[in-house]
Amino acid sequence: QVQLVESGGGLVQPGGSLRLSCQASGSIFSIKDMGWYRQASEAERVLVALINTDGLTDYADSVVGRFTISRDNAKNTLYLQMNNLKPEDTAVYYCNAEVGEFPYDYWGQGTQVTVSS
Repeated sequence: QVQLVESGGGLVQPGGSLRLSCQASGSIFSIKDMGWYRQASEAERVLVALINTDGLTDYADSVVGRFTISRDNAKNTLYLQMNNLKPEDTAVYYCNAEVGEFPYDYWGQGTQVTVSS
């Protein structure tokens, strides 16, 4: 099993920055891709950014150039650096880890990001 714990969310003004962290524990050796997803009020959960074990990344069009996903495999930690935040970035952000066996994906508890003046 894999356990994921997010941190770093909070209230920030438009144009500001936040860095989210996701600490993984348990069967770390089984983790493949990791990603950040977000879910705004009355909306579905959507992909924000993905990163594989070798550091290859992919981003949603809405965050390209503003967000950076990274991982420190030695520390079993995933990060999301969020710059130039906009009100539409307001959501609960979830950490996700893909594994090679059932249940195939694990989720963190989520951390709230609110962008408001």
